[in-house]
Amino acid sequence: MPFRFRSSLVLPLVVLSVPAFAQDEPPEGRAVDWDVIAMPDPIPPRPVFVSLPTFVEPIPFVDADRPTLPRNVRAMLEESMKGEEDAEVDAVVKFAIKVQPWFKDEIRGMHKSYRDRRAAEERAKFEAKQRRIRQAGILQLWKGQIDLGGFRNTGNTSNFGVTGGFKADRQGIKWQHTITATANYQETDSTVTTNKYLLAYQPRFTLHEGYFIYGRAQYERDPISGFENRYSLSGGLGRRLIRTDRMTLSVEAGPAMRMIDYVDEPSETQYSALMSVDFAWKLNNTVKLSQVASGYVSTENNTFTSLTALETAMTKNLKLKLSYNFEHETAPAAGTLKTDTISSFSVVYGF
Repeated sequence: MPFRFRSSLVLPLVVLSVPAFAQDEPPEGRAVDWDVIAMPDPIPPRPVFVSLPTFVEPIPFVDADRPTLPRNVRAMLEESMKGEEDAEVDAVVKFAIKVQPWFKDEIRGMHKSYRDRRAAEERAKFEAKQRRIRQAGILQLWKGQIDLGGFRNTGNTSNFGVTGGFKADRQGIKWQHTITATANYQETDSTVTTNKYLLAYQPRFTLHEGYFIYGRAQYERDPISGFENRYSLSGGLGRRLIRTDRMTLSVEAGPAMRMIDYVDEPSETQYSALMSVDFAWKLNNTVKLSQVASGYVSTENNTFTSLTALETAMTKNLKLKLSYNFEHETAPAAGTLKTDTISSFSVVYGF
């Protein structure tokens, strides 16, 4: 039985066998079966397909620095942060983030550095102030002012005169001391028509979170209003309701005792309650408005006073002052009016 190959294996077999038959003679006496090595028809060629991805042009690489905040915006921020106006810096930072939101982290970093610097400066100032207060003597750290001018009086007298005043204040860590003095004097045809003086001393001791205790000793002289001398002693509790760089407001209340030497009546001692309000407001760097009001309330006589003042700075130490003083007694001395007012204009020197 003849051996036959599959057609798919014929071509390699023939290719490999041809050299052998070409070089060697067939063995003698043995015939070659040519049907076995018959060549099939040539295998038709098949097309070759190669699948490649779509060619994409490479993106050129450029070595560039990281984007930074534009120079004009940075200059604006740095200029605003040179001063100490926190509100102005906050407004500039808010605007910069709005127009340059891509650099908000860098802007906020600059703002944080500014706040840290300001906090360190304020802490250093506070510590230096504490050291200065602790090392100062009793006659040091006083600040005050002296004023001199003219006044217009209404009430028990109606005339023009000369007015003067003095105020000194010493602020410590816990203690505050205030001394106040005023004088109004006028003569007409060698007759004294106004002769009014006031001297007061008030210490305050801070307790906690704006609360303080106070004492007050006051001396008054006003013969035209019916008393030669009036001494007042009081003390009590106070509260600082507002305390900022531009505005202060404090209230006080406590018992009081008043000893009065009348001109035409016997001396007497009155016990009363004292309430007072002290307000100051810096409208801007040159103008200041202040209001001091007090009331002594008792069964014999009530005394209400109010001093409103407007100051305008001309130089660092020199100011112009307009003031209006109102005083009302519910039971004044015999032969005197209940209400007196003094309108004054003066020049103030601060020290």
